[in-house]
Amino acid sequence: MKRSSFSSSFLGNVIIRSLSAMAQGLFASLLIGTIIKTVGQQMNWPMVVETGSFAMSMAGPAMAISIAYALHATPLVVFSMAAVGLAANTMGGAGGPLAVFIISLISTGIGYLVGGRTKIDILITPLVTIGSGVALSYLMAPAIGTAASSVGNLIMWATSQHPFIMGILVSVIVGITLTLPISSAAICAALGLTGLAGGAALAGCCAQMIGFAVMSINENGLNGLVSQGLGTSMLQMGNIVRNPRIWLPPIIVSAITGPLATCLFQLEMNGPAISSGMGTCGLVGQIGVYTGWMSEIAAGTRAAITTNDWTVLALISIVLPAILTPLIAYFFRRIGWIKKGDLKIS
Repeated sequence: MKRSSFSSSFLGNVIIRSLSAMAQGLFASLLIGTIIKTVGQQMNWPMVVETGSFAMSMAGPAMAISIAYALHATPLVVFSMAAVGLAANTMGGAGGPLAVFIISLISTGIGYLVGGRTKIDILITPLVTIGSGVALSYLMAPAIGTAASSVGNLIMWATSQHPFIMGILVSVIVGITLTLPISSAAICAALGLTGLAGGAALAGCCAQMIGFAVMSINENGLNGLVSQGLGTSMLQMGNIVRNPRIWLPPIIVSAITGPLATCLFQLEMNGPAISSGMGTCGLVGQIGVYTGWMSEIAAGTRAAITTNDWTVLALISIVLPAILTPLIAYFFRRIGWIKKGDLKIS
Protein backbone atom coordinates (compact mmCIF):
# COMPACT_ATOMS: atom_id res chain seq x y z
CA MET A 1 0.00 0.00 0.00
CA LYS A 2 2.82 2.37 0.88
CA ARG A 3 4.66 1.51 -2.33
CA SER A 4 1.50 2.12 -4.36
CA SER A 5 0.94 5.48 -2.68
CA PHE A 6 4.56 6.48 -3.33
CA SER A 7 4.28 5.45 -6.99
CA SER A 8 1.07 7.42 -7.47
CA SER A 9 2.58 10.47 -5.78
CA PHE A 10 5.74 10.23 -7.88
CA LEU A 11 3.80 9.82 -11.13
CA GLY A 12 1.52 12.74 -10.25
CA ASN A 13 4.51 14.94 -9.52
CA VAL A 14 6.14 13.98 -12.83
CA ILE A 15 2.96 14.76 -14.78
CA ILE A 16 2.43 18.10 -13.04
CA ARG A 17 6.03 19.22 -13.56
CA SER A 18 5.96 18.06 -17.16
CA LEU A 19 2.71 19.86 -17.95
CA SER A 20 4.00 23.09 -16.43
CA ALA A 21 7.24 22.79 -18.37
CA MET A 22 5.37 22.02 -21.59
CA ALA A 23 3.33 25.19 -21.15
CA GLN A 24 6.53 27.21 -20.78
CA GLY A 25 7.93 25.63 -23.93
CA LEU A 26 4.74 26.50 -25.78
CA PHE A 27 4.85 30.03 -24.42
CA ALA A 28 8.46 30.50 -25.54
CA SER A 29 7.72 29.31 -29.07
CA LEU A 30 4.17 29.14 -30.43
CA LEU A 31 2.59 31.76 -28.21
CA ILE A 32 5.28 34.43 -28.22
CA GLY A 33 5.84 33.72 -31.91
CA THR A 34 2.17 34.36 -32.62
CA ILE A 35 2.31 37.65 -30.74
CA ILE A 36 5.50 38.74 -32.55
CA LYS A 37 4.05 37.77 -35.91
CA THR A 38 0.81 39.64 -35.21
CA VAL A 39 2.72 42.80 -34.26
CA GLY A 40 4.82 42.49 -37.41
CA GLN A 41 1.74 42.10 -39.57
CA GLN A 42 0.06 45.12 -38.00
CA MET A 43 3.18 47.26 -38.38
CA ASN A 44 4.00 45.83 -41.83
CA TRP A 45 7.46 44.69 -40.73
CA PRO A 46 8.35 41.58 -42.77
CA MET A 47 11.41 40.75 -40.66
CA VAL A 48 9.33 40.76 -37.47
CA VAL A 49 6.73 38.54 -39.14
CA GLU A 50 9.46 36.11 -40.14
CA THR A 51 10.87 36.15 -36.60
CA GLY A 52 7.47 35.18 -35.24
CA SER A 53 7.12 32.42 -37.81
CA PHE A 54 10.49 30.96 -36.82
CA ALA A 55 9.46 30.92 -33.16
CA MET A 56 6.12 29.29 -33.97
CA SER A 57 7.79 26.52 -35.99
CA MET A 58 9.87 25.53 -32.95
CA ALA A 59 6.88 24.59 -30.76
CA GLY A 60 7.56 20.84 -30.85
CA PRO A 61 11.27 21.02 -29.95
CA ALA A 62 10.63 23.69 -27.30
CA MET A 63 7.98 21.56 -25.57
CA ALA A 64 10.09 18.39 -25.61
CA ILE A 65 13.23 20.13 -24.37
CA SER A 66 11.25 21.85 -21.60
CA ILE A 67 9.81 18.53 -20.43
CA ALA A 68 13.19 16.79 -20.37
CA TYR A 69 14.74 19.74 -18.54
CA ALA A 70 11.96 19.75 -15.92
CA LEU A 71 12.59 16.04 -15.30
CA HIS A 72 16.29 16.75 -14.68
CA ALA A 73 17.47 14.71 -17.64
CA THR A 74 21.17 14.77 -18.55
CA PRO A 75 22.29 17.44 -21.04
CA LEU A 76 22.64 14.93 -23.88
CA VAL A 77 19.06 13.74 -23.36
CA VAL A 78 17.74 17.30 -23.12
CA PHE A 79 19.44 18.36 -26.35
CA SER A 80 18.36 15.19 -28.15
CA MET A 81 14.72 15.97 -27.40
CA ALA A 82 14.68 18.68 -30.08
CA ALA A 83 14.39 16.07 -32.81
CA VAL A 84 11.90 14.02 -30.78
CA GLY A 85 9.67 17.05 -30.22
CA LEU A 86 9.73 18.01 -33.88
CA ALA A 87 8.79 14.48 -34.96
CA ALA A 88 6.01 14.04 -32.39
CA ASN A 89 4.48 17.46 -32.99
CA THR A 90 4.60 17.10 -36.78
CA MET A 91 3.10 13.60 -36.85
CA GLY A 92 0.60 14.38 -34.11
CA GLY A 93 -1.15 16.94 -36.30
CA ALA A 94 -3.77 19.05 -34.54
CA GLY A 95 -3.21 17.06 -31.34
CA GLY A 96 0.55 17.44 -31.57
CA PRO A 97 1.10 18.93 -28.08
CA LEU A 98 -0.37 15.84 -26.38
CA ALA A 99 1.73 13.58 -28.60
CA VAL A 100 4.83 15.58 -27.66
CA PHE A 101 3.92 15.33 -23.97
CA ILE A 102 3.49 11.55 -23.91
CA ILE A 103 6.37 10.66 -26.23
CA SER A 104 8.74 13.09 -24.51
CA LEU A 105 8.03 11.47 -21.14
CA ILE A 106 8.81 8.02 -22.53
CA SER A 107 11.88 9.12 -24.50
CA THR A 108 13.28 11.01 -21.52
CA GLY A 109 12.91 7.86 -19.43
CA ILE A 110 14.68 5.78 -22.09
CA GLY A 111 17.44 8.36 -22.32
CA TYR A 112 17.82 8.25 -18.56
CA LEU A 113 18.24 4.47 -18.66
CA VAL A 114 21.11 4.56 -21.17
CA GLY A 115 22.75 7.85 -20.23
CA GLY A 116 26.24 7.48 -18.79
CA ARG A 117 26.18 3.67 -19.07
CA THR A 118 28.88 3.36 -21.74
CA LYS A 119 32.23 4.88 -22.60
CA ILE A 120 30.78 6.29 -25.81
CA ASP A 121 27.87 8.02 -24.10
CA ILE A 122 28.12 11.02 -26.45
CA LEU A 123 27.04 8.70 -29.30
CA ILE A 124 24.80 6.18 -27.56
CA THR A 125 22.58 8.54 -25.57
CA PRO A 126 21.52 10.80 -28.51
CA LEU A 127 21.21 7.77 -30.79
CA VAL A 128 18.91 5.87 -28.42
CA THR A 129 16.93 8.94 -27.30
CA ILE A 130 16.33 10.29 -30.80
CA GLY A 131 15.85 6.83 -32.32
CA SER A 132 13.29 5.75 -29.74
CA GLY A 133 11.51 9.11 -29.82
CA VAL A 134 11.16 9.24 -33.57
CA ALA A 135 10.13 5.57 -33.71
CA LEU A 136 7.48 6.20 -31.07
CA SER A 137 6.34 9.25 -33.02
CA TYR A 138 5.76 7.09 -36.10
CA LEU A 139 3.95 4.46 -34.06
CA MET A 140 1.98 6.58 -31.60
CA ALA A 141 1.81 10.27 -32.54
CA PRO A 142 -0.89 10.04 -35.25
CA ALA A 143 -3.22 8.07 -32.96
CA ILE A 144 -2.53 10.30 -29.94
CA GLY A 145 -3.01 13.41 -32.03
CA THR A 146 -6.27 12.13 -33.47
CA ALA A 147 -7.57 11.17 -30.02
CA ALA A 148 -6.66 14.57 -28.52
CA SER A 149 -8.15 16.40 -31.47
CA SER A 150 -11.32 14.30 -31.25
CA VAL A 151 -11.76 15.09 -27.55
CA GLY A 152 -11.16 18.77 -28.19
CA ASN A 153 -13.58 18.77 -31.12
CA LEU A 154 -16.17 16.98 -28.99
CA ILE A 155 -15.89 19.60 -26.25
CA MET A 156 -16.14 22.42 -28.79
CA TRP A 157 -19.10 20.75 -30.52
CA ALA A 158 -20.88 20.17 -27.22
CA THR A 159 -20.26 23.81 -26.26
CA SER A 160 -21.83 25.02 -29.50
CA GLN A 161 -24.81 22.70 -29.01
CA HIS A 162 -25.29 23.31 -25.27
CA PRO A 163 -23.56 26.62 -24.59
CA PHE A 164 -25.10 27.18 -21.17
CA ILE A 165 -24.19 23.87 -19.51
CA MET A 166 -20.87 23.51 -21.30
CA GLY A 167 -20.08 27.16 -20.66
CA ILE A 168 -20.32 26.46 -16.93
CA LEU A 169 -18.42 23.17 -17.05
CA VAL A 170 -15.55 24.33 -19.24
CA SER A 171 -15.17 27.63 -17.40
CA VAL A 172 -15.18 26.06 -13.93
CA ILE A 173 -12.95 23.08 -14.77
CA VAL A 174 -10.30 24.99 -16.72
CA GLY A 175 -10.36 27.79 -14.14
CA ILE A 176 -9.75 25.31 -11.34
CA THR A 177 -6.84 23.71 -13.22
CA LEU A 178 -5.29 27.15 -13.63
CA THR A 179 -5.11 27.65 -9.86
CA LEU A 180 -4.06 24.07 -9.17
CA PRO A 181 -0.39 23.16 -9.74
CA ILE A 182 -1.41 21.86 -13.17
CA SER A 183 -1.03 23.75 -16.42
CA SER A 184 -4.42 24.79 -17.80
CA ALA A 185 -2.56 26.31 -20.76
CA ALA A 186 -0.94 22.98 -21.62
CA ILE A 187 -4.28 21.17 -21.32
CA CYS A 188 -6.02 23.65 -23.61
CA ALA A 189 -3.16 23.40 -26.09
CA ALA A 190 -3.16 19.59 -26.00
CA LEU A 191 -6.90 19.49 -26.70
CA GLY A 192 -6.81 22.34 -29.21
CA LEU A 193 -9.52 24.16 -27.26
CA THR A 194 -10.68 27.16 -29.28
CA GLY A 195 -13.97 28.72 -30.41
CA LEU A 196 -16.77 29.11 -27.87
CA ALA A 197 -15.16 26.49 -25.61
CA GLY A 198 -11.95 28.51 -25.70
CA GLY A 199 -13.91 31.60 -24.73
CA ALA A 200 -15.46 29.77 -21.77
CA ALA A 201 -12.02 28.52 -20.71
CA LEU A 202 -10.67 32.05 -20.86
CA ALA A 203 -13.59 33.28 -18.74
CA GLY A 204 -12.89 30.66 -16.08
CA CYS A 205 -9.19 31.46 -15.91
CA CYS A 206 -9.83 35.21 -15.67
CA ALA A 207 -12.40 34.64 -12.90
CA GLN A 208 -9.72 32.86 -10.86
CA MET A 209 -6.90 35.35 -11.45
CA ILE A 210 -8.79 38.64 -11.26
CA GLY A 211 -11.12 37.24 -8.60
CA PHE A 212 -8.37 36.24 -6.19
CA ALA A 213 -6.41 39.40 -6.94
CA VAL A 214 -9.28 41.76 -6.10
CA MET A 215 -10.82 39.84 -3.19
CA SER A 216 -7.44 39.68 -1.43
CA ILE A 217 -6.34 43.26 -2.04
CA ASN A 218 -6.74 44.20 1.64
CA GLU A 219 -4.37 41.42 2.68
CA ASN A 220 -1.86 41.64 -0.18
CA GLY A 221 -2.02 45.23 -1.43
CA LEU A 222 -1.00 46.41 -4.89
CA ASN A 223 1.84 43.89 -5.22
CA GLY A 224 -0.58 41.05 -4.59
CA LEU A 225 -3.06 42.52 -7.04
CA VAL A 226 -0.46 42.55 -9.82
CA SER A 227 1.19 39.22 -8.98
CA GLN A 228 -2.15 37.40 -9.02
CA GLY A 229 -3.98 39.43 -11.65
CA LEU A 230 -1.15 39.42 -14.20
CA GLY A 231 0.81 36.48 -12.80
CA THR A 232 -1.01 33.47 -11.39
CA SER A 233 -3.73 32.62 -8.89
CA MET A 234 -1.64 29.56 -8.01
CA LEU A 235 -0.10 31.80 -5.33
CA GLN A 236 -3.25 31.13 -3.28
CA MET A 237 -2.83 27.34 -3.34
CA GLY A 238 -1.36 27.18 0.16
CA ASN A 239 -4.24 29.25 1.54
CA ILE A 240 -6.76 27.06 -0.30
CA VAL A 241 -5.33 23.97 1.38
CA ARG A 242 -5.76 25.65 4.78
CA ASN A 243 -9.27 26.93 4.02
CA PRO A 244 -10.86 25.53 0.83
CA ARG A 245 -13.85 27.89 1.21
CA ILE A 246 -11.80 30.83 -0.09
CA TRP A 247 -11.89 29.12 -3.48
CA LEU A 248 -15.68 29.28 -3.74
CA PRO A 249 -16.09 32.96 -4.82
CA PRO A 250 -13.85 32.66 -7.93
CA ILE A 251 -15.40 29.29 -8.80
CA ILE A 252 -18.92 30.70 -8.50
CA VAL A 253 -17.96 33.68 -10.66
CA SER A 254 -16.48 31.38 -13.31
CA ALA A 255 -19.80 29.51 -13.34
CA ILE A 256 -21.45 32.88 -14.09
CA THR A 257 -19.04 34.38 -16.63
CA GLY A 258 -18.59 31.10 -18.54
CA PRO A 259 -22.18 30.84 -19.81
CA LEU A 260 -22.32 34.61 -20.25
CA ALA A 261 -19.35 34.28 -22.61
CA THR A 262 -20.90 31.42 -24.56
CA CYS A 263 -24.61 32.31 -24.53
CA LEU A 264 -24.92 36.08 -24.30
CA PHE A 265 -21.69 37.42 -25.78
CA GLN A 266 -20.56 34.51 -28.02
CA LEU A 267 -16.96 35.25 -27.06
CA GLU A 268 -14.65 32.98 -29.05
CA MET A 269 -10.96 32.24 -28.70
CA ASN A 270 -9.72 31.72 -32.24
CA GLY A 271 -6.08 32.51 -31.53
CA PRO A 272 -3.62 29.86 -30.27
CA ALA A 273 -5.36 27.22 -28.13
CA ILE A 274 -2.80 27.73 -25.37
CA SER A 275 -4.19 31.26 -24.89
CA SER A 276 -7.51 29.78 -23.75
CA GLY A 277 -5.83 28.55 -20.58
CA MET A 278 -3.74 31.64 -19.81
CA GLY A 279 -6.38 33.99 -18.41
CA THR A 280 -4.93 37.44 -17.74
CA CYS A 281 -1.36 36.14 -17.25
CA GLY A 282 0.61 38.83 -19.07
CA LEU A 283 -2.71 39.54 -20.85
CA VAL A 284 -1.86 36.57 -23.07
CA GLY A 285 -5.46 35.37 -23.14
CA GLN A 286 -6.67 38.75 -24.35
CA ILE A 287 -3.89 38.95 -26.93
CA GLY A 288 -4.95 35.50 -28.13
CA VAL A 289 -8.52 36.72 -28.68
CA TYR A 290 -7.13 39.71 -30.58
CA THR A 291 -4.96 37.54 -32.83
CA GLY A 292 -8.04 35.44 -33.53
CA TRP A 293 -9.92 38.54 -34.57
CA MET A 294 -7.10 39.54 -36.88
CA SER A 295 -7.03 36.08 -38.45
CA GLU A 296 -10.76 36.29 -39.07
CA ILE A 297 -10.34 39.69 -40.73
CA ALA A 298 -7.59 38.29 -42.93
CA ALA A 299 -9.81 35.33 -43.84
CA GLY A 300 -12.74 37.62 -44.63
CA THR A 301 -15.04 36.18 -41.96
CA ARG A 302 -14.94 39.36 -39.84
CA ALA A 303 -15.28 42.88 -41.19
CA ALA A 304 -13.55 44.74 -38.35
CA ILE A 305 -12.94 44.83 -34.60
CA THR A 306 -15.73 46.81 -33.01
CA THR A 307 -16.11 48.70 -29.75
CA ASN A 308 -18.57 46.01 -28.68
CA ASP A 309 -15.87 43.35 -29.17
CA TRP A 310 -13.49 45.18 -26.85
CA THR A 311 -16.28 45.83 -24.32
CA VAL A 312 -17.24 42.15 -24.18
CA LEU A 313 -13.61 41.08 -23.77
CA ALA A 314 -13.11 43.59 -20.95
CA LEU A 315 -16.33 42.57 -19.20
CA ILE A 316 -15.59 38.83 -19.23
CA SER A 317 -11.86 39.13 -18.56
CA ILE A 318 -11.70 41.88 -15.94
CA VAL A 319 -14.80 43.88 -15.04
CA LEU A 320 -17.25 41.14 -14.01
CA PRO A 321 -14.70 39.07 -12.02
CA ALA A 322 -13.46 42.25 -10.31
CA ILE A 323 -17.00 43.21 -9.25
CA LEU A 324 -18.68 39.88 -8.53
CA THR A 325 -15.90 38.02 -6.70
CA PRO A 326 -15.44 40.50 -3.82
CA LEU A 327 -19.23 40.77 -3.46
CA ILE A 328 -19.55 37.00 -3.02
CA ALA A 329 -16.47 36.99 -0.78
CA TYR A 330 -18.07 39.72 1.37
CA PHE A 331 -21.06 37.44 2.00
CA PHE A 332 -18.73 34.58 2.93
CA ARG A 333 -16.85 36.86 5.29
CA ARG A 334 -20.12 37.85 6.95
CA ILE A 335 -21.04 34.21 7.65
CA GLY A 336 -17.53 33.41 8.87
CA TRP A 337 -16.41 31.20 6.00
CA ILE A 338 -13.58 33.57 5.11
CA LYS A 339 -11.65 35.27 7.90
CA LYS A 340 -9.09 38.06 8.00
CA GLY A 341 -5.72 36.77 6.85
CA ASP A 342 -7.09 33.72 5.01
CA LEU A 343 -6.01 35.21 1.67
CA LYS A 344 -2.63 36.54 2.77
CA ILE A 345 0.17 35.42 0.44
CA SER A 346 3.21 34.45 2.47
